Amino acid sequence: MTRHPKPAKVPESSTARLSPTITAPITIRFLSTPGAVGAPAGRPPSGWQTNRPDDHLVFASRVHQQKEIGLSTGLRPSEVSGAATASPVAPSNEPKGRRKTSHLKEVPPTLELRESLRARCAEVAARLPRDAPLTKDEMELVARQTLQEADLPESYVGWMMVMLSSEFWRDQLASVPPERRLFLLPHCLKHAEGCPADYDQFGMNCKECGACSIADFRGLAEDMGYRVLVAEGSPVVMKIIVGGYVDAVIGVACLNVLEKAIDKVLLAGIPCMAVPLLSSDCRNTKVDEPWVDAMIRTPYQPAKAKTRSYVHLMRAASELCGPESLNQLAPRVRGDLSLGEQAVSREQVQTIDPIAATEHIAYDFLHRGGKHSRPFITLASYDAMTGGKLTEAADHDDTNADDSPSDAQRTLNSIPEAVRRAALCIETFHKASLVHDDIEDDDAYRYGQLAVHRRFGLSTAINVGDYLIGLGYRLLSRRGTDDSDASIDDAARLDVLDNLAAAHTRLSEGQGAELLWRDTMDRSLEPIDALKVYALKTSPAFEAALFSGIRLAGDATEYVEPIRKFCRNLGVAFQILNDIGDFSDPDNKVVGGGDVLGGRPTLLYALALQSLDDRDSRRLMELATPREDAMEKENSERLAEIRRLYHRGDVFSTAMTLVDKHQARAEQVADEISPDSLRRLLYFLVDTVLQRPDLPSPDVVSLGSLPVTASGNVSTT
Repeated sequence: MTRHPKPAKVPESSTARLSPTITAPITIRFLSTPGAVGAPAGRPPSGWQTNRPDDHLVFASRVHQQKEIGLSTGLRPSEVSGAATASPVAPSNEPKGRRKTSHLKEVPPTLELRESLRARCAEVAARLPRDAPLTKDEMELVARQTLQEADLPESYVGWMMVMLSSEFWRDQLASVPPERRLFLLPHCLKHAEGCPADYDQFGMNCKECGACSIADFRGLAEDMGYRVLVAEGSPVVMKIIVGGYVDAVIGVACLNVLEKAIDKVLLAGIPCMAVPLLSSDCRNTKVDEPWVDAMIRTPYQPAKAKTRSYVHLMRAASELCGPESLNQLAPRVRGDLSLGEQAVSREQVQTIDPIAATEHIAYDFLHRGGKHSRPFITLASYDAMTGGKLTEAADHDDTNADDSPSDAQRTLNSIPEAVRRAALCIETFHKASLVHDDIEDDDAYRYGQLAVHRRFGLSTAINVGDYLIGLGYRLLSRRGTDDSDASIDDAARLDVLDNLAAAHTRLSEGQGAELLWRDTMDRSLEPIDALKVYALKTSPAFEAALFSGIRLAGDATEYVEPIRKFCRNLGVAFQILNDIGDFSDPDNKVVGGGDVLGGRPTLLYALALQSLDDRDSRRLMELATPREDAMEKENSERLAEIRRLYHRGDVFSTAMTLVDKHQARAEQVADEISPDSLRRLLYFLVDTVLQRPDLPSPDVVSLGSLPVTASGNVSTT
């Protein structure tokens, strides 16, 4: 993800990030005005400044002002073995939402050049500060400079970023025991013809026939204790990380796959290394095998430095909804039936006490699924306001001890119970809203299981949602049992309660506006009205989660307005991206267009009405009118026509421009907020929440089956 650079406030404390040692500096200009020519769009390293008085400029630019920073990798063209002279790297000036990266994914052609560049990346990475993870934007900045100084083309940027990241994390990956590492292999290393392997939900089951290198790499890794998956880009990877099963990841993949994976792994702050495939053909591919062998054999040794990471708090947020934490923070009144792997069914509920049934269904749904982003925000904001100690890397000495608590449980235990209760309260409210939303939208599935109303009926589902709301308020109002709970005064609890109540009413207003518009006969909609609904539906949850953590840590008076502004813009940008993402997957057209087919108000629809002529606008209104009896084929055809109208009105590009605008506003709040730990968290939220999907491509009509006349013209009759 790229974006316009924003000013990084230079901390006055000793925690300021120092730039690498600068030699023969090259000046890079950052223009934060949209569309301006400058360095690759992206926030420069937060707080970077030089470590000698005679070094170049401190990084402290202001919004819409041009600033310079001297930053050199110390690379010279003559020092790069196998380097070919090329024109200097031209900085990208593409708008964030439209950026294409295919031209940045070329692999250096010779082993000599690859080894020389990797060695230079190791030298550069050794001078980078280790107090916080490198972002994707920071890596691109350094990669471009390294290539520019070597007179090499920007087409190697993607490959260089992988090398820089691997060298940055090398020492910290070594500090993780092999049994806590995950090794990912791509199936495209296999010999496609005659490969006997089969597949399951976790990827490819190699039969170790010896025809390719997969079995060799896998055997070596397993002998050392690694967990191994032959499933590149699998969604199960983040679940494994957040679940606390591994603390480092190494892998082999093509640059296309690495680009998609790097955001999530880097943002989690978990040590990672990778060796790129030599091509992206996805069939019978090759790799620098000695590099992979050496990466697997990275020996275990204590960490030389620790990098801040949010993965411990992410795991703690997930653990909040685990059976142990639920029993501690919200002990059940009606029984203690176990929460199984599968969602509770109607048949199971009929075998228990009817009075206890609602409680069991509610706890089962609360325990099951979700990203737990809201409780994470509360825990992380509390930590940010109390020193940020929980973002420090954990030791691995006792992670496998049978009698020791997990990393997530240790993190949770260090947080006052009142804060944990508030975080769980917000997740409980969220789960209640999901039960009710699924009813209102008649969604069939949630978390891979039938929705609550599809399993138990509308009336029971409504009641379960109501129960979860009551449980949320009970979590917040009751005092805990540990001594740390006494540190949270009643005024703070009351302020959090008031903020949550306000969020609840605003969310209901936004959802109500959507429902009323859906049921009206008037299909007209202005973009400003769609944005108002977005602000009410999405932003209050972010705001409540962030405010709760800050207020429980101390006085939050000065943060009320900045938090509201930040969350409003973050929430609106998130919702717009969510709408765009619905149209980005060509294999999910009907489900993806569910909002517009279901008659719900979206910004894309409003922008289309604004930009299309009267005839096309009327046609769009017809297509967006809900049809309960429509068959799948009809819905697919409707959605295809809506997609064409959206492209005709240039809706996706316009929407992405609005995303850029709201993101810039959110980042401006982050730029001006303190302490540093809270600023880092806000940047992290922007990076994680606003991950941009690929813009939908116009449908292309194939002419291959159309007859050609004697004149050579294509006939469409």
